[in-house]
Parts: sequence; C-alpha cells; structure tokens
Amino acid sequence: MSEAVQPTTPLPRLRNLQFSPLKQGEDQYVMLWDPTGLSSERLVIPLNYFFLVQHLDGEHSLERLGALYLKKFGEFLQPDKIERLVADMDRKLFLEGDRCEAAKRAAVEAYRAQPLRRAAYAGRSYEADAARLLRQLEDFERSKEGPEVRASENKGKKIKGLVAPHYDLKQAGSIYAWAYKELREATAPDLYVVLGTAHTELPHGFAFTDKDFETPLGVVKTDQEIVRAIRQQGGERWFEEDRIHRAEHAVEFQLPWLQYALGREKPISIVPALCSFSADCFVAEDLKSLARSVEEGIGVLHEALRASGRDYCVIAGAELAHIGMRYGDQKPPTDFAFHRCLQKDLEMLKHVEELNPQAFMDYLVKEGDARRVSGFAPIYTLLRLIQAEKGQVLRYDRGITDQYNSTVTFCSMSFF
Repeated sequence: MSEAVQPTTPLPRLRNLQFSPLKQGEDQYVMLWDPTGLSSERLVIPLNYFFLVQHLDGEHSLERLGALYLKKFGEFLQPDKIERLVADMDRKLFLEGDRCEAAKRAAVEAYRAQPLRRAAYAGRSYEADAARLLRQLEDFERSKEGPEVRASENKGKKIKGLVAPHYDLKQAGSIYAWAYKELREATAPDLYVVLGTAHTELPHGFAFTDKDFETPLGVVKTDQEIVRAIRQQGGERWFEEDRIHRAEHAVEFQLPWLQYALGREKPISIVPALCSFSADCFVAEDLKSLARSVEEGIGVLHEALRASGRDYCVIAGAELAHIGMRYGDQKPPTDFAFHRCLQKDLEMLKHVEELNPQAFMDYLVKEGDARRVSGFAPIYTLLRLIQAEKGQVLRYDRGITDQYNSTVTFCSMSFF
C-alpha cells in the first residue's frame, strides 16, 4: 500500500470497476482496474481485502467494515489497515467522491482540447507502424483460422451491416478478418456507423463524439454533418460522456480493419458511438428512463441517417458471453459449461440473423442474461438501424482471459 491519503467520504462507494482473479503459487489475489481509463492504476489485493472492497457500497463506514471482517474471518483487522486500503483506492480514483469528480472534469477538458481521438491501443493490441500493421492484418486474413479464399456468396451486393469482435486483435484477428472480407468484396458505402461496447455505465445509453480518429494507417474522419444533426435533434446529452472514447477500444479496433478492407485512399467517414444498456432496461421498472433515452437515441440517429439520403453500413464491435470467475461465477467453467454457452449463443444469434431485435432482447431477458452478453447494446442498435434482407454468422470463437479459464465468446456476422 502507498502512503495513506485521507478518504474524501466516511461512507466510501466503489466505482464501476473491473476485476480479475490471480494466482501466484498457492496464493489467490484479485486485480482491480478502471475500464473507463479515468485511472490508469492497478490494485492487486488478497481475497480477504477483496471481501472488504465488495462492501464499499456507500452504506458502510470504516468501523462497520471492520465489524464485517471480524464476523467473516473471526479475526480483528487493525483500523489503520482498512483506512490505508480505502485511502489508497481513493487516491487511485477507484472510489466515488470529490477527488473522482475533479478527475472526471479534468479528463473531459483534456479530451475535448485534443484535435482528434488518438490511437490508444496502437503498439499494445496491434502494430503501431503502418507497414507492419498492414502485414499483421493480412496475416490474420491468410491464417488457418481466417476466411476462405473463395469469393463470398454476397460479392458485389450492397452491404448493410457487420458484427465483429472487440477482443484483442492479437488473439481474435482471424475472426475480425471474416467480417471485413465480406466488406471488401461487397458494394461498400462511404458512411459507417461504428457502434462500440462501453465498459462503463452511460446515463443516457449512448456516448457520441465529434472527434476524428487517428490510426497508424491515417486519420478516419467523423461525419460532422451527421453529428451536427444528432446534436440538433437530441441536444448535448449523448455527448456528455464523450471522454469515455479516450480509453475505450471497441470503436478503435474496427478502424484499421475498415481502412484495410476498403483501401486507405477511399474517402470514408464514420459516426462513432459507444453504447451501454442491457436488455433488462426495457422491462425493469427502475430503468424506464434509460430505456426511453435509448429509444430516443436510436430514433435521432436513424433520422439523421435518413435525412442525409446516403447509403450507410452499421458496424457493431461486440463480444457475446462472459463466463467464469472473472465475471462473477463461483468456479471456473467446465467443458460442458462452455459447450452449453456455445449452444445458447448460437440460439441467440439466430434471432440476430433473422433481423429480429425484439426476439434478441426477449431471449436475454428470459434467461436473465446469465451469460453476461456485453454486446447486446451495439447489436440491438444495429438491428434497429439497418434495412437488410438477411444476416449470417460467419465465424464463432472464444478467448481465455485469466488463469482460471474465464471465457469470452465472440463472432463475426454480415448483413445484406
């Protein structure tokens, strides 16, 4: 632990963080981090401290946390140790409060002062050098797991939409390649709505931005005409959280592929948006205001696209199921659990292939989203925006995300 800093609230509340179980020898730990990028810190703590972290809900004082610890583990934890843990988390911006709010304001100002949205993951998740990146994407396409060499059955047709992963390109590149081969061989428009999964809550369901996006292959222009129309119809609420784009990767990961598939010389523009809402928001009484905002956001975006009179393609950067201890399950997934998850995924995606957003939503509501399908929001929005005749699952795969075989599933799809 670092030097203690006095917490800014006597009732600490944890922000919406992500966590991952870790194992070092026989010892088990949990690593916490901030998916929004507001904090770049990591915190690795033993399981007994993670018990305390789970009770940082804005209702427990530090004294109450100590009492809970005593009851759980049968031993007294010195108050200064709890104080140091909470103070360290506050310093790392892991807690709600004045320090966090000040950091958010500073992050908004810094993002909006930038001339464009920088390539945050170049050199980390994919090559930062343009020539090496092109070779990397080409290698993914030509790999054993990549798309078939023969021409797509949809070659020459007008493409309406794609679903691609937003999983790390180094591990899922061949699955991306299936989607973007379809785009390259289709009759492609010059306008793309790129919908990404936001890994944090968005109060209005969407976060648009007017920034152009940098990639190692050049700058991808954001369509200012469409963005202005969204602002004029819907006001600023869907731009309030635009700083989230700074660290989120779901939109960024699509753009090198878009440039690769279409050629860097083809003039294109994008409408970038991050999405964050679940199927439950349409049925839960306490989420009705979010559901209304989502419906209004989809309507405003659809009207802006219609009024432009231009052909467009919608790209959803989305993952499917998340199973295992990293995502809240009590034990690692078995082979049976994964195959059951695969079956459920494909049943669910049948509704997406049939272009039925209501059935897609109903499927997840019925199962209580037990598999934590994080890509619901961008896929649902895609289905509401496109006018296509058919959808098709092109490829399906999974990634292992920790030492306990926690698993994320994803796919590529095309719509014509």
